[in-house]
Amino acid sequence: MSTDRYQSPLSERYASKEMQYIFSPDMKFRTWRKLWIALAETEKELGLDITEEQIAELKAHQEDINYDVAREREKVVRHDVMSHVYAYGVQCPKAKPIIHLGATSCYVGDNTDIIVMTEGLKLVKKKLVNVIAQLSEFAEKYKDLPTLAFTHFQPAQPATVGKRATLWTQEFLMDLEDLDYVLSTMKLLGSKGTTGTQASFLELFDGDQEMIDKIDPMIAAKMGFKDCYPVSGQTYSRKVDTRVCNILAGIAASAHKMSNDIRLLQHLKEIEEPFEKTQIGSSAMAYKRNPMRSERIASLSRYVMIDALNPAVTSAVQWFERTLDDSANKRLAIAEGFLATDGILDLCLNVTDGLKVYPKVIEKRLRSELPFMSTENIMMDAVKAGGDRQELHEKIRTLSMEAGRNVKEEGKENNLLELIAADPSFNLTLEELQKTMDPSRYTGRSAIQVDNFLKNTVNPVLERNKELLGIKAEINV
Repeated sequence: MSTDRYQSPLSERYASKEMQYIFSPDMKFRTWRKLWIALAETEKELGLDITEEQIAELKAHQEDINYDVAREREKVVRHDVMSHVYAYGVQCPKAKPIIHLGATSCYVGDNTDIIVMTEGLKLVKKKLVNVIAQLSEFAEKYKDLPTLAFTHFQPAQPATVGKRATLWTQEFLMDLEDLDYVLSTMKLLGSKGTTGTQASFLELFDGDQEMIDKIDPMIAAKMGFKDCYPVSGQTYSRKVDTRVCNILAGIAASAHKMSNDIRLLQHLKEIEEPFEKTQIGSSAMAYKRNPMRSERIASLSRYVMIDALNPAVTSAVQWFERTLDDSANKRLAIAEGFLATDGILDLCLNVTDGLKVYPKVIEKRLRSELPFMSTENIMMDAVKAGGDRQELHEKIRTLSMEAGRNVKEEGKENNLLELIAADPSFNLTLEELQKTMDPSRYTGRSAIQVDNFLKNTVNPVLERNKELLGIKAEINV
């Protein structure tokens, strides 16, 4: 490991080896060779003077790339594509005259970018589906556990721990829907020439329009795609990059929201992310258990959400059939967006697989607020016992304010029930009031909603994607 130059934390700390390979030079250059073979095969099948021997020679050296030759050639010609055309030709002397025939640099460059992004989306989908699966298991396990729900981070009506997890799950499901749509619409550039007019193929095929129309569909099929974009300039529309990065940004936003909730709950000591036996929370405060993984999710997520601006701006400023101000930005924005999202999803997998719940703490906080939330039920019971609804409403309001002052200003326990029991207007004993303090009475349809959500929404998605299930994430730091 070199320590005397910058190293990307995305590759050193966060992204998986699998995602790093997808965006590696080796993946890129191997894909270039596959594309050159697909082009040569297509041209041969459509009648150009290309032999089986030439195709066989290209296939024989598809994997053993002579990187040293390509590097030395690039020093001379300053062009990466032509350097690799040259290096391939050195290995394939018989096929050398027909390598890259009729194509431009974007034939290998842009088609490879589409292929790489497609493979990246497939890996993102795999991890996203498993996050959804783990969250659904958590929601099922805790669907009946009452918890204090918050609006504005102020105590509101109770829900359940499982119901809260469904809110996180639903947002990830929205991301999966968007991802599936974009993945289903990914198309190759094909081979369209310098300005997208296929002029070079008019020369090669002597103006035979029917033959030329077959080129792109045949290349797409050989590379595992359903189609190519019907029209283009020199490049595929950079709008594609925008759509892809918006998917990543959406996943990041969902992960950020979940991680924020977990961080707040860890502050309340109700839920904790995994914390290993030898893990250090603070260099000074040995007792601390910081939510560092959830914090890292939030940190990387902000990067991915902002990164989505890069392809949007790049797409907007492409002049006419192409400019090259996309290249440097694209190399950074696309790869790093995927690597960061990969790191986010690995962290989400790790956190959701080991969330620790503390029911006693949850119950204690809920019970401290429950008297306020049960006042409507208490008032109805008092009316049944002969009380006046309007008079009782005013009394409960006054007593609630008094109990609130006791808690906030004097640090006392919530004594609202005692205050109500002492007021003869309610005609209720403290024992009768305490019987109404069962938290499960106040969670509404939370458990039923969890059951319905898992049965009708989540499980069908998991069944459709069952071949993707079962992965675990490895966290490097």
